[in-house]
Amino acid sequence: MCAAPTQGGDAAEELRGTVLQLRETVLQQKETILRHQDTIRELTAKLGRCESQSAAEAPGGRRQPGPAKNTMGDLSRPPAAETLSQLGQTLQALKTRLENLEHFSRLNASGQGSNLKDILQNKIDDLEKQVLSRVNSLEEGKFGPRNESEERGKIESTLTSLHQRISDLEKGQKDNRPTDRFQLTFPLRTNYMYAKVKKSLPEMYAFSVCMWMKSSASPGMGTPFSYAVPGQANELVLIEWGNNPMEILINDKVAKLPFVINDGKWHHICVTWTTRDGVWEAYQDGTQTGSGENLAPYHPIKPQGVLVLGQEQDTLGGGFDATQAFVGELAHFNVWDRKLSPGEVYALATCSSKALAGNVIAWAEGNIDVYGGATKWTFEACRQLN
Repeated sequence: MCAAPTQGGDAAEELRGTVLQLRETVLQQKETILRHQDTIRELTAKLGRCESQSAAEAPGGRRQPGPAKNTMGDLSRPPAAETLSQLGQTLQALKTRLENLEHFSRLNASGQGSNLKDILQNKIDDLEKQVLSRVNSLEEGKFGPRNESEERGKIESTLTSLHQRISDLEKGQKDNRPTDRFQLTFPLRTNYMYAKVKKSLPEMYAFSVCMWMKSSASPGMGTPFSYAVPGQANELVLIEWGNNPMEILINDKVAKLPFVINDGKWHHICVTWTTRDGVWEAYQDGTQTGSGENLAPYHPIKPQGVLVLGQEQDTLGGGFDATQAFVGELAHFNVWDRKLSPGEVYALATCSSKALAGNVIAWAEGNIDVYGGATKWTFEACRQLN
């Protein structure tokens, strides 16, 4: 080794220098992200003070909510307090996603550390300027009740744009994965985060709906999916709201499902149904946990509707209410036009290579559009099982 040519020594020295330079780049990137995390915490504290001030200055010490009914019989929250609260929660969600980006950049520093650092800094600078402008406007009391709704819309639009910018950065992490290896994340209880399936359902005299879910939201994880058709907003809905158990609705008829899944862990659930006698079965993690009958018997599921993930529809494709929004993560949403067998359900729940994709709706990135800051991320549950 001592007698090796000088050129070999030069190459080793150059390689050592490259490694040291990359290490320094990663450390600088980490410091940059930590500084911006401090800024986000400062903005969150400001929002807390704004919320307190807003509550103190309200006439008579309380707000008038102005309730508006919806098809599920729930009430909307006061817009001003909800806007401030959601803004603070959104900043926290952005912080978490940035930490994920930091972790990813560490693992991939050899190829793109410096470039990612520059992109990340530019996007965060934009985030700080736009959100700080909104916070300062709120602190100065520029917005009264008359234009409160308009300002809420501006804030939601800004946050949607910021979510999309960070999603552009995250996109580099998922370009090489299979098209079905993704999950949807709904971090906040809002009325604007959702995903829409591009296809409608056909007329169905039986179905099976299966998916992976993870949530710890309380009270109630919200609405994992809803299917509305003209003239009937609750044609097919899965919902858990308030302190009620999870329910399946078919043509506004209800069955309570024996699921226990809001523990912050991944769970696989399936619901099967046939129009003959309205017989249904419920499966959790591959095991049947309940069954019943007379659920909308002899009523076929109608075609030409809108299938939404993460929100309950009060009108066709809209009328979302934040109190019924799904909070958590969702993946492998598949629909069949027949009743699956217990063995087929078990194969899905155990991530078997024999597991079937839905013959009506199959889980694939190209089949789903995402709106309002809901994000797509690599699906982890099957990896944990394997």
